[in-house]
Amino acid sequence: MKKLAILLITALAFTGCKDMAAEKAQQDQQRELDSIKLVMEQQRAEQERQRVIDSMDAVAAAREAEARRVAANNNATAAAPAAQKKKGLSGAAKGALIGAGAGAITGALVDKKGPEGVIVGTLGGAAVGAGAGAVIEDKSKKKK
Repeated sequence: MKKLAILLITALAFTGCKDMAAEKAQQDQQRELDSIKLVMEQQRAEQERQRVIDSMDAVAAAREAEARRVAANNNATAAAPAAQKKKGLSGAAKGALIGAGAGAITGALVDKKGPEGVIVGTLGGAAVGAGAGAVIEDKSKKKK
C-alpha cells in the first residue's frame, strides 16, 4: 500500500506540474495570431472605406459631367435663338422705310403739283430715317 501511495503521489505530481514554458509559448503564439487577425480586419475595413469613397467620387464625377453636358446643351440652344432673332431688318433699314413713308406723305402734302414732291420727300425721308435708325441701333448695342 505504501508503494501504491507513493506511485499515486508521484503521478499526481507529474500531472500537476505542467510545462509552464510550453504553455507560455502557446499563449504568446495565440496573442500574435490575434493581433494579426486584428490588423487584417482593420485593413479590410480601410479597404472597404476607400472603396466607398472611390464610388462616391465616381458618382460625383458623373453628376458633374452630366451637369456640364446639360449646361453645354443649354448654351448651344440659347445661342441658336439669338442667331435666329437677327433675321429681322436692321435699325437703319427700319428707319429708312419709316422715313421714306413719312417723306412721301409730307412731299405730297407740301408740293401739290405732282409726283416731284412725293419723290423728293421719299428720298429725303429715307436718308434722314436711315441715319436716325443707325444712330439708335448703335446706342442700343452699346447698352448691351
